Amino acid sequence: MVFLIIALSLLILIISACFYTYFICFHVPKKHFEDPYQKVNTPQFRQVQHLMDQSTRIMEQTGCEEVSITSYDGLKLYGRYYAVQENAPLIIVFHGYRSAALRDCAGGFALGLKWGYNVLAVDQRAHGKSEGKVITFGIKERYDCLAWIQYAIDRFGKDTRILLTGISMGAATILMATDLDLPDNVKGIMADCPYSSPAAIICKVSKDIGFPPKLAYPFIWLGALLLGRFRLGSSDAAGAVKNTNIPILLIHGEEDFFVPLEMSQKIHKNAPNSQLHTFPDAGHGLSYLKDPNRYEEVCSDFLKDIF
Repeated sequence: MVFLIIALSLLILIISACFYTYFICFHVPKKHFEDPYQKVNTPQFRQVQHLMDQSTRIMEQTGCEEVSITSYDGLKLYGRYYAVQENAPLIIVFHGYRSAALRDCAGGFALGLKWGYNVLAVDQRAHGKSEGKVITFGIKERYDCLAWIQYAIDRFGKDTRILLTGISMGAATILMATDLDLPDNVKGIMADCPYSSPAAIICKVSKDIGFPPKLAYPFIWLGALLLGRFRLGSSDAAGAVKNTNIPILLIHGEEDFFVPLEMSQKIHKNAPNSQLHTFPDAGHGLSYLKDPNRYEEVCSDFLKDIF
């Protein structure tokens, strides 16, 4: 009897821990809204908040076409398409974790317009207007990336030249998509502050908030599997890029305290056709705002090579 009580208590504890970690890490309420002007209360972000708001406002007020696709698992996904000129390359931009296209994609949008490229800024599943209740850190999102690529080819033609760009989780997503045998239309990838794998960033954040990763991760993994219906270790950015020849530009702030620079360095080491540029004093996703001239120069040089 005592053994049964202990066993049941342990089972309840495990189930409770799985539910807790699932709702903290992956779950998004049915009625969700990411405020593109939400303040981030850290010294690094406070310094550039006005610039972030300004970029977002310009993107929000620029006329666009709202477009949508259906994901492989039946979710309706939305994006904002900005037509600049016919037959120009298309930039598809992916935002970060619990953020929004209007917030994270404003920099890519501004550069796209400056270069004369068409821009498609997408709301990732479970974000913005897109359907879904589970964030999978790029595991399922990489298939959404492939679906958006196919949408672009179907709509704009088989000769459409595509550049994938992303920031944070969006950057990891497009790198993880390289294990899906992307069409030749994808001419390059620009990834700003990506994490090397979902497992790596989850363990890092767990440690940051005081949970021992070796103790927390099994519950997080199980919660993802049982409640989120996905396997955390089924793909990772550092592993996916080993077998792609798509040119990759990696950008990372040297003062990124959320996604460590070492993660981009690991990806760069594994990617045969990649280059890595780091930005001193730049925090997470802030390289462009910290040094826009050099950021633009680095990206322009990369684009000259691929287009």
